[in-house]
Amino acid sequence: MTPDPVTIPPALPMREPGKRRWAHPRTIAALMLREMSSQYGRSPGGYVWAILEPLGMIIILSFGFSLMLRSPSLGNSFLLFYAVGFLPYNLFNKISRLTMTSLNYSRNLLKYPAVTWFDAVMARAILNALTAALVSYVLLGGILFVLETRTHLQYGPILDSFAMATCLGLGVGLVNCVIAGFFPVWSTIWGIVTRPLFLASGIIWIYSDLPMSAANIIWYNPLVHVTGLAHAGFYPTYEPDYVSHIYVYGLSFGLIAFGLLLMRRYHLIILGRT
Repeated sequence: MTPDPVTIPPALPMREPGKRRWAHPRTIAALMLREMSSQYGRSPGGYVWAILEPLGMIIILSFGFSLMLRSPSLGNSFLLFYAVGFLPYNLFNKISRLTMTSLNYSRNLLKYPAVTWFDAVMARAILNALTAALVSYVLLGGILFVLETRTHLQYGPILDSFAMATCLGLGVGLVNCVIAGFFPVWSTIWGIVTRPLFLASGIIWIYSDLPMSAANIIWYNPLVHVTGLAHAGFYPTYEPDYVSHIYVYGLSFGLIAFGLLLMRRYHLIILGRT
């Protein structure tokens, strides 16, 4: 008997190399536009609230501590001192918090093959990093324009500080996204546990103001290094020799790599949970 001929299924249509190359950037851009419209487009004032929220916090800190202290730890302006420390911290806090909820936020869109978990995470991280950086530029530029601070900016430490905050926030957010996917209560626990970070991150006082016993412990908080670099960029006489780039970037990239591995391994399981 003659064997039946083997039927070869028709080849699936292949995407053109150019389209495949630009698939992720276009998807990320579309998700960023979606979040811009949902996060800021539906509230009265829109992006104005992104500026007013940190500005209000800085004003409250400046007014409260100006009643108790004659001068801030650096310079002569309470407003500038607290803005320099708070804005990098706010950048870290916003990226880590919103990255942690990226899978749940884009759950419905992730049902489409064209949208991946990587697109959802990067869209939230990039958009909020750009927003926080723009808000920081507007607020710090406005303070320097209005007040006579006599500050000589050093852009290297300033940019380094914001880069540290971005990488650290992304790493923490990725790991927390997986943990919160399995244990939803983790989002609440993390918010409670990290509230003392505001007091221990060099926003209200600088590292050198602390007693040695406290400084040796707080050094392991990477945000102290972030705010220390930011202060060095605005106050040239301040030299934060305790800042360790190896420690902060090593921790940040380690968390990013670990978080990406966890997301790749468990994102389908998390999305399948109700």
